[in-house]
Amino acid sequence: MIDFKNVTKVYNNNVLALSNLNVHIDQGEFVFLVGPSGAGKSTFIKMLLKEVDPTAGSVIVAGSDLTKLTRKEVPYYRRKIGVVFQDFRLIQSLNVFDNVAFALRVIGSSEKDIQKKVPAVLSMVGLSKKRDALPTELSGGEQQRVSIARAIVNSPSLLIADEPTGNLDPETSLEIMDILSDISRAGTTIVMATHARDIVDSMKKRVIAIEKGVIARDEERGKYGYEI
Repeated sequence: MIDFKNVTKVYNNNVLALSNLNVHIDQGEFVFLVGPSGAGKSTFIKMLLKEVDPTAGSVIVAGSDLTKLTRKEVPYYRRKIGVVFQDFRLIQSLNVFDNVAFALRVIGSSEKDIQKKVPAVLSMVGLSKKRDALPTELSGGEQQRVSIARAIVNSPSLLIADEPTGNLDPETSLEIMDILSDISRAGTTIVMATHARDIVDSMKKRVIAIEKGVIARDEERGKYGYEI
């Protein structure tokens, strides 16, 4: 699903973000991306989203070499990816249903398709009874559930979760992780960047640790292994 081949990234201020990185992630894997602040995790994620390009090497996602995508092809590539952020990024003027439906409307889905898919994903994240609520009427955990529903309504092959539990209490965080686990078991590849040691240690999934731009550890059923 994901191949980083000899990837190096040097920003214009001569900061080395990634150095000769080689990573392979299979379809359906659930992978935690961990490491100290400034280690290179954000650059890793930005490359998956085609927000930055490597200075050297190649990034291949689902068979597509991102370094060769044209500007016009990038929006179509991103439609195959779901993204969940720490700060939810919901549209405050839209209710739950329309926040999720927005991801379908921007790609021109029919209203019939929207009316079928949105209730299905709202049921999956446990928000069927909240479909008419505005984001301001929801708890933080509920808002993150909406964010997840919006991210998966297009049935992405890859879901990127960037600190998805960062603003949530421990109990709510575990509920969110249960949802992500269900999504993973259905076949979606998940890459989750996090500082949440307890979540990483309890989930016992693959852990890729980045430190100073290189892979410090890559372990199946690993532990966080860093001070927060």
